[in-house]
Amino acid sequence: MMTLQDKLRRIITDNTLTVKQKSTYLSLEAEASLDYVPVTEGVNTAMKAGIICDMFEGHAPFKPRYVLPDYAKFLQNGSVYLELPPVADFDDALNALTIIYHHVPSVTNIPVYLGALDDILIDYVQDLTHDEIYRKLKRFWIMLDRTLPDAFMHVNIGPTDNIICRTILKIDAELKQIAPNLTFMYDPEITPDDLLRVATTNICECSKPHIANYPIHAKTYDEKGFGIVSCYNSLPLAGGANTLVRMNLKQAAQQAKNSTFFLAETLPHYCQVMYELIEARTQFLHEESHFFDSFLVKEGLIEENRFAPMFGIYGMAEAVNILIEKDGQEKDTADKESRHATKENLYGHDQTANQLGHQISATLDRIVKSTPVKYGYNNRALLHAQGGISLDKDVTPGVRIPYGTEPDPVTHIQALASHHQYYTSGISEILTIDETVKDNPEAMYQLCKGALNLGFREFTANVASNDLVRVTGYMIKLSDVAVFKEKGSRTNTTWLGAEASENTGILNRKPRVACHEQSPVYTESKYTE
Repeated sequence: MMTLQDKLRRIITDNTLTVKQKSTYLSLEAEASLDYVPVTEGVNTAMKAGIICDMFEGHAPFKPRYVLPDYAKFLQNGSVYLELPPVADFDDALNALTIIYHHVPSVTNIPVYLGALDDILIDYVQDLTHDEIYRKLKRFWIMLDRTLPDAFMHVNIGPTDNIICRTILKIDAELKQIAPNLTFMYDPEITPDDLLRVATTNICECSKPHIANYPIHAKTYDEKGFGIVSCYNSLPLAGGANTLVRMNLKQAAQQAKNSTFFLAETLPHYCQVMYELIEARTQFLHEESHFFDSFLVKEGLIEENRFAPMFGIYGMAEAVNILIEKDGQEKDTADKESRHATKENLYGHDQTANQLGHQISATLDRIVKSTPVKYGYNNRALLHAQGGISLDKDVTPGVRIPYGTEPDPVTHIQALASHHQYYTSGISEILTIDETVKDNPEAMYQLCKGALNLGFREFTANVASNDLVRVTGYMIKLSDVAVFKEKGSRTNTTWLGAEASENTGILNRKPRVACHEQSPVYTESKYTE
């Protein structure tokens, strides 16, 4: 066992870390040296068993996990604290945003939400030409990646069609940067199809953006709105997430004798344990840390009552397979030949397994919507399909299908679509598409449109030949990971991607061709109706 002094010395002498990265790791060790917020023995036991996890947010949380300031209000009003007047033009707006980003905290110490940039910047375009907007935004985009080099940093654009939205899509495809992450909001009543085609063609080029189902997300929140932050997390605008606690469904399923017992006893029990941890962590943040005395609150950029705990789950695939085995259910032999599923991996392939997964999600939804929390959005937590972390071994993120066992993209989407209605604070699959889609980008467009029509909250895809790929939702460059051990990286999240590559099997994702015209299941009507 290393002492704290040993850990600090190892960080300081690490030749692959930048000075800034060393400072961050030193601060994390300081946080971890504090006593943990008081929790019950039941919480301690579940955490030690790996059934619940606090996502390494610190032993005594002094900042929310995710913060979503009202940047439009900031630009309109200026800031007394930052000694900034209201914004007058486009240059002022970009400068003001550059300043405030350095004062917006998160679990990563980098802002995870940079705003709905097209919406907040469009009023300041005035008489600028297309070329002027392009050059200014491109410099801004480069600045973000170089000064805030963290792949959890997130920009939103859409659903309206405007010059800022289209210019950002153009720049993002050209630069192919890890940061910022990007979500394009799609609303079939507002967004023209040709703009969605630009976004899905970008995916072919650089695995960005996420495509969010705007009407479904908007329905979850009030008129003040929401934002997509970090990987793919949907949260109230002018609020955020005060904490993210997650449950390992695989480990929980191992405690149950069968699926009936799991749904009736095991799952509710560990949900209650989760709530005990949520209450302990949020109470310290809201009542003892003094975070909510900050200028962000005093100037109305965030509101304390718009923060919510994220109730995360992962390992759905393994939990279902374990419970199916415990129930003694056999795979329908008539289906084996067409789906090629094994008894050990039914999830995503077998109807009975998929239905059990949907039942688990529905049960979680009922528990979360009926359980009050002291510091929540309308006094509730928000259910979240958590995307995994780099230390997760032999367990699949969220409700995803295990890497390397993915069916064809249409079957993949159909198997998981029913989960999306429940996970209000974010759920994401990552379809890995064969590089041949670059010769047929229309296939990516149709796949995306079909997924959204089936109820997907978020459509996300990697293209197998791209250097820029998604891990759990954040981006890495495979070329950076290849040299990370020897040279380190200026990007803070490369080490997470390198660790995930070794531990979690992300490189085992099976690239699938987007469409097989010879097979009836792939006809356009099957996945666009």
